[in-house]
Amino acid sequence: MSAEQNDTLLDGARVLVVEDEAAISMLLEDMLLDFGCTVVGPAARLATALEMARNETFEVAILDVNVAGEPIYPVAEAITERDLPIVFSTGYGGAGIREPFRDRLVVQKPFSQADLKRTLIAALAAAKK
Repeated sequence: MSAEQNDTLLDGARVLVVEDEAAISMLLEDMLLDFGCTVVGPAARLATALEMARNETFEVAILDVNVAGEPIYPVAEAITERDLPIVFSTGYGGAGIREPFRDRLVVQKPFSQADLKRTLIAALAAAKK
């Protein structure tokens, strides 16, 4: 895929956001809207996130690894069952991701708009292969 085709992957893409910190959630929403995405959520609690992961329509999910003190892995499992891409958001980097999700893309907090865009494009491009 060319760089131009990659940029269009985000146009209209529905992105599930799971983030419990309001400031980060708002920042994510602003960035996603700048990319031309539609935000699904955000979910700030695990139960809400799990329901959305199972029932909402989206192309990719951005998951905070720790949501209100609870690990995000049940949500990640539900999304994996639907064969949809996941981007983990964490301050610990890839080393903080449990098996079997270590092969998933990670955007490390604090992240830039460019980092987020590059990671989302990579996740969507890999899912289309």
